[in-house]
Amino acid sequence: MPKQSEAAKRQKAPLATPSYIDKKAMKDITGALNALLADVFALYIKTKNFHWHMSGPHFRDYHLMLDEHSDQIFSMTDDIAERVRKIGGTTIHSIGQISRLQRIADNDAEYVTPEDMLAELHEDENALAVRMRAAHTLCDDAGDVATASLLENWIDQTQRRAWFLFEATRPLR
Repeated sequence: MPKQSEAAKRQKAPLATPSYIDKKAMKDITGALNALLADVFALYIKTKNFHWHMSGPHFRDYHLMLDEHSDQIFSMTDDIAERVRKIGGTTIHSIGQISRLQRIADNDAEYVTPEDMLAELHEDENALAVRMRAAHTLCDDAGDVATASLLENWIDQTQRRAWFLFEATRPLR
């Protein structure tokens, strides 16, 4: 029986990307990042849902703001997933896995007022920022400066979206 080449063995082997991060820390960080990824997908869909179903006197402003927000949110997905792979983990495989991991609640209501849409998204953005900061702590503890750096940028973007949502719902004085 001929010996199997090293290349053939690697093609049949499970994913085992080499990582500079301790195995336990890698599992903790990839778990946190996969949960964040599920939340980001859930927030993206919710933001698009509200964008599509916006109504009222501020329709244009809110519609455009939510479109911009959804673009920013979606742009994080590939970077999060690729970061998981770069540090040696595996990432989300399906919509079912997203639904099992997500902590951002769906909103399937037939009608939501514009004010309630923006308030709900504001709360979701704040919750996402809190979870990102917790993931950042895991990265700091493991010396994963690259993931921590990405998280810092995502936290800033998330806080900016939360700020816009907050300001858009403030009553006039």
